[in-house]
Amino acid sequence: MNLVQSVEWAVIAPPLIAAVAAVAVLVADLFLPADRKTLLVWPAAGGLALAALALLPLRAGDRATFCLPDGAALCAYEADRFAVVVQLLVLGGAFLAVLISVPEIAAGRMPAGEFWFLLLSSAAGAALLPAARDFATLIIALEVATLPAYALVALRRGTGAEAALKFFLTSVTATAVTLLGIGFVYAASGGLFFAQVAEGLADADPALATLADAGVALTLVGFAFKTAAVPFHFWVQETYLGAPLPVAGYLSVVGKTAGLAGLILVTTRAFPGHDGLWGPAVAVLAGLTMTAGNAAAVRTDPRAPHSAVRLLAWSSVGQAGYLLVPIAAAAGTGEGAGATVAYALMYGAVNLGAFAVAAHVARERPAHRIEDYRGLWERRPAAALALGFFLLCLAGLPPGVIGLFAKAAVFETAVDAGLGVLAVVMAVNVAVALYYYLRWTALLFRPAAPAPVSAPAPAPTAGARTPARALTGAVALAAAVGLTLSVAPQLVLTFASGTLP
Repeated sequence: MNLVQSVEWAVIAPPLIAAVAAVAVLVADLFLPADRKTLLVWPAAGGLALAALALLPLRAGDRATFCLPDGAALCAYEADRFAVVVQLLVLGGAFLAVLISVPEIAAGRMPAGEFWFLLLSSAAGAALLPAARDFATLIIALEVATLPAYALVALRRGTGAEAALKFFLTSVTATAVTLLGIGFVYAASGGLFFAQVAEGLADADPALATLADAGVALTLVGFAFKTAAVPFHFWVQETYLGAPLPVAGYLSVVGKTAGLAGLILVTTRAFPGHDGLWGPAVAVLAGLTMTAGNAAAVRTDPRAPHSAVRLLAWSSVGQAGYLLVPIAAAAGTGEGAGATVAYALMYGAVNLGAFAVAAHVARERPAHRIEDYRGLWERRPAAALALGFFLLCLAGLPPGVIGLFAKAAVFETAVDAGLGVLAVVMAVNVAVALYYYLRWTALLFRPAAPAPVSAPAPAPTAGARTPARALTGAVALAAAVGLTLSVAPQLVLTFASGTLP
């Protein structure tokens, strides 16, 4: 077989631009004085914006590269509609994370060059992953997205090192299990390209059926870990609490999106003939994940330190359960996984918006307690309105109309696939989640508790205005996306529909 592959640079431009921007930021960091490091936000954010613009020529979803000459249908990288939409979400999420990180950089709590280099490198891997069409590219993309995340978590002094170590050990274990599964699949199918695997498993020797089933099950473990699905969710709370706040927001959206994209690809493209195996498994994971996440979020004490981050962490686990529902439904209908992409677009914007408001509040009250948000309406009306809107979107209540429509689309996929029990479990969990989302929202508009008399805060300097403007921009951008989609929810539903064959 001729293994020489063709390369079309315009097709791989989005992840490539992000990777080049990462190197440019790291090199520029060597020549900037310590008091000018925040200027690196411009090449970091600009590189991500340019990478997102590079998706425009690919919007038709009919481009591919790294194709084998002896098999035109076998391409390692395919910029189809699914890949383009997920890449847009990944790059947009990383862009918001860059803006949220500016206060931490300006305060000297994180090194600018290293942080933005690692963030852009991880974003490049996450952007590569949805376009992968063979297991080799998929695993490389997954590791490129994950390895910098360990270092990002460790950048926080004190608890960061321990959180990063636990995150690393559990992630490496999940990856090792996934690689073992891919080895079994390769032995049973004789190929690494998804099309080869699907065909090879369908025609495999019956004596290899057990090996193939074991390979399919083990392959899903790594992606279940990335999506924080139960029982692979135990790393979430400690990692989010130990990581810097921008990193926790990044992992909750971009890391989760990468895991979902990988899970969708391997189930619908590589293992379509084993839907009787992975379909029920994903359905059970979805039900357990949303239940465990919401139950833990309900128990969160709003007066405890870091309770805001803890609630957002458990909320992300519950939301992961909803995101898994359309994937389980795709096993029965062959369709519906596009609802996961639509829901992920909504979730990514509003969840990072909530983290941006949390970073805003943390500049004055760094304890990250939910109780600290009491009376936010009196202190910062715009921030209170934005956070209330984001929480209502996550809850699926007006005026967060896009959250309601996204949940309805996910619920419909479960009903259409005959997953009645899962639909009921989802409905119950949505009702349970209303409690903690509305509790936090109501707290924003309650009278503030009497504050102890203290010295007046110093007037903000010119250097202090830059972090505030970056956070304001992140909140405004996330709110604009959420409001636009709430006014016209058909935009995201139509945009994400048909992303999978």
